[in-house]
Amino acid sequence: MVQKSKLLIVDDDFAHRSMLKLMLENWNYQAFEVESGEQAVDFVKNQAVDLVLCDVRMTQMDGFATLQAIHEWNPAIPVVLMTAYSSVEKAVEAMKAGAYSYVTKPLDFEVLKTTLYNALEHTRLKEENSQLRQALGASKNLLTGKSAVMRSLQGMIEAVAPSEATVLVTGESGTGKELVAKAIQANSLRKDKAFVTINCAALAENLLESELFGHEKGAFTGADKMREGRFVQADKGTLFLDEIGEMPVALQVKLLRVLQNGEIQRVGSDKVKTVDVRIIAATNRNLREEVEKGHFREDLFYRLNVIALEVPALRQRKDDIPLLVQKFVENFAQANRKSVKGFTPQAMDMLMRYDWPGNVRELENAMERAVILAVGEYITERDLPLTIQNTSGNGAVLGKSLANKSLDDIEKEAISATLAETADNKSEAARRLGITRATLHSKLKKYNLE
Repeated sequence: MVQKSKLLIVDDDFAHRSMLKLMLENWNYQAFEVESGEQAVDFVKNQAVDLVLCDVRMTQMDGFATLQAIHEWNPAIPVVLMTAYSSVEKAVEAMKAGAYSYVTKPLDFEVLKTTLYNALEHTRLKEENSQLRQALGASKNLLTGKSAVMRSLQGMIEAVAPSEATVLVTGESGTGKELVAKAIQANSLRKDKAFVTINCAALAENLLESELFGHEKGAFTGADKMREGRFVQADKGTLFLDEIGEMPVALQVKLLRVLQNGEIQRVGSDKVKTVDVRIIAATNRNLREEVEKGHFREDLFYRLNVIALEVPALRQRKDDIPLLVQKFVENFAQANRKSVKGFTPQAMDMLMRYDWPGNVRELENAMERAVILAVGEYITERDLPLTIQNTSGNGAVLGKSLANKSLDDIEKEAISATLAETADNKSEAARRLGITRATLHSKLKKYNLE
């Protein structure tokens, strides 16, 4: 059975909106209707749609503002504007705002039918993807993002990079901590010198010490020749210590010595060598907690924590997902000789809803898979991993278990979770809960949630 395309009608004229809904359903579309731009934005955030048909003149949020807000959430959704003016100026204004097309009132139903058909079946994503590519430009820096948290991080990197300060980069696994370190190096006075990396969790203690400081010939079994370590390799440049929280305590003492006076000793040697290295360390652990547990030296923590940069999780900067996925798709399409250009609205909607526990690394892997599986120019929801396809609409967690809870407890928990999701928007919370606003207020009083 062919799934009907989902269209959202946005019009504050009840009669006109109802007429359009009936007509679209007769054309075999699944039609939804809202009476304001604000409701339209809430709707697309909570349910996938294939196209938005929006009136320009509305009493509160007009069609152009609605179009902009919808595309800030999901730039792949085609929007057709309805206007009472047929001037060239209005047409140009609509196109500049990012509309797929516009139709004039009173509506010519055949023109409308053709416009909708073309938008959904032929060219519904070309203009959006073109605009997205222009926005990306030639940038190859995956730290680029329009979200507030990423702009803040970029500002911190620009401020910190020219200094010689030690930097501690924190964040969940897969957020791009090494990219932050490379960005600091690239904008520093050491940018033309070596950038050396080592994963402190990847080696046993004796091998890690040798990798960091080097060793003399015969210092241990298998040491058949003298070897310089990463600190010497990074002399005059930058050393990135990834997963610093996994470093054994005994090695932490030796690292502290380097930070204090710039001196190292090769394993098996009594000679001291001076190095000039800037340290950038990264961890997904809470080092303050590790200090309290006795797993990490307090003095080393304060030496590393001169400048602290936290890389946000991908779920905290979902505005950047369209930019990231388009860049990944371009790279993987070129590498795999595929003609993939972008995403269907449903696929982009799923990407925006998913919480990405594996962060940017998980997103990159998902995009590689999607490009390989895509059979046309646009990635569909069927090309995405099942974990993303099965993401629920709102993702609320109402409790680890309903066992041994009263109905009142369950209801209270559901109301609290929904209010948190909607940023205390009681009208939206009532809609999601399937109750009236008056009923919601009554229950808020009952459960002391006001």
